[in-house]
This record gives sequence, C-alpha cells and structure tokens, in this order.
Amino acid sequence: MTTAGLVTAYYLLPMDKPYSAATVLGLVLGLVAVSGLLVWQTRSVSRSPYPRLRAVEALATVFPLLILLFATSYFLLERSQSGSFTESLSRTDAVYFTVTVFSTVGFGDIAPKTGAARITTVLQMLADVLLIGVIAHVMLEAVRRGLDRRVQSGGPPPGAARPASDGPGDPAEGDLGPSG
Repeated sequence: MTTAGLVTAYYLLPMDKPYSAATVLGLVLGLVAVSGLLVWQTRSVSRSPYPRLRAVEALATVFPLLILLFATSYFLLERSQSGSFTESLSRTDAVYFTVTVFSTVGFGDIAPKTGAARITTVLQMLADVLLIGVIAHVMLEAVRRGLDRRVQSGGPPPGAARPASDGPGDPAEGDLGPSG
C-alpha cells in the first residue's frame, strides 16, 4: 500500500521547480530521512512478534522511497538543465534510469552527461551500495534479535512445528503474521 501511494504521488505531484541547490538539499534531506526511517524500521523489526515479515515490509517501504527520491532528482535535473542525460527524461524514464543504476546493469540508452548528473548518479550508487550491504546486514541482525527475543519470551522457536491455527491473528501462525 505504501509503495502504491509513493508511486501515485511521484506521478501526480507537480514537479515544476528547477534543479538547484534547494533540490540537492532536498535530496540530501531525503537520504537523511531514508536513514532515519531505516533506524526506526530496524528497531521495529527487532521488537516485532513477526520479525521476518516486518523486515520484508520495512524493505518494501525503503526501497521504493529511495528509487523515487533519485528518480525525482533526475527528472528535475533534466527539466532544469536539458541535455544532462543522453536523452530527455520523462518521469518513467527517470524511474527506469534509477532502477538501471540500482541494478548495476549499466547504461545502454540513458547515461549522465553533465557534472551534476554524474554527481547525482554517484550519490545514488553509494546509497545503493549502503542499501544492499549495510542495510541488509542490519535488517538480518534485527530479525535475529527479534527471533531470539520471541524464543526467550516463551514463543515457539523459529521453524518449529506449530499447532493448526484457530483463525486470523492466532499466535500459532508463527512469524509470518496474520496473512500467513
């Protein structure tokens, strides 16, 4: 649901301001906000009765936010400084380029041409490395702490056979949560 809201906002919000120092500041503040969200999400994962499910939910929120944050930056940069990329970027093209950078498949059809576009792309590459490496490690550790906490509080150990569920929300459903 969060991802749908973020994507809808990305396509519907007016983006008519030029790329400027304020845009760069917005990008930096957005990255700080993503970092803060990750800290909050990590604590939430380690305290959740369903830490695995909560970790997936956390990553499903952070990943699209990061992608759309950079897509917005690329879109505004191209609108403000035409020719920043090898071709003009629509909003969809900006998302495509962002995912291309994230997935490290390289630049075939769209590449940064100006210094500002290259610096923004480098910032995304660094954020991506952090997302994949550090954040994955932190989330896995939070899941481990959550599972340990659950076992210590008398819950079933991870992967243990559980009795049949009596209905939605039954604690016997394990760490997959009410949706199974």
